Amino acid sequence: MLNLFAIFFAAVVTENFVFYRFLGLCPFLAMSNKTRTAVGMGIAVTFVLIVSNSITWLLQYFVLDKFGLPFLQYASFILVIASLVQFIEMYMHKYQAALYKAFGIYLPLITTNCVVLGLVLLTILKGYNFLEALIFAIGTGAGYTLALVIMSGIRERLDLADVPEALKGVPLALIITGLLALAFGGFVGMIK
Repeated sequence: MLNLFAIFFAAVVTENFVFYRFLGLCPFLAMSNKTRTAVGMGIAVTFVLIVSNSITWLLQYFVLDKFGLPFLQYASFILVIASLVQFIEMYMHKYQAALYKAFGIYLPLITTNCVVLGLVLLTILKGYNFLEALIFAIGTGAGYTLALVIMSGIRERLDLADVPEALKGVPLALIITGLLALAFGGFVGMIK
């Protein structure tokens, strides 16, 4: 049980994919302007992470390894991820039109989000069993959502501040991301 908590805590805080691995920065910076869209993106990415990690884990251990096809790992994992994102895009287009419109081009970009592919590959690399893989996916999704929400809160406050023209937008967002990475780095080593 302690091992599962350590995996979850590491994925959320100490090895956060945005602040520790610097993966998924493009959608992170694009979707962290408003808290509402940040939460929506976090939920969508978390759903894709959980389902894709579960499917790719099963695919790896029950198909690719069993039949000696490890060379198909990247292609099959990308196919699973792309299919899931397409499903989410169709669902949101039909049932969550306002959120779908707010995402714009960034919803299909979940397909190429480094966080998703990084998670499924790290799960296999670390040799997690299915429950550990599931906890790792949930923690990674929670960590990504946490990063988005923190950043969106800061950026909403900065919209009201007097910021030098040269720093407005992405430059200041990158500086804040670096500072948040330093802050999250303070938790490294808490759990071994």
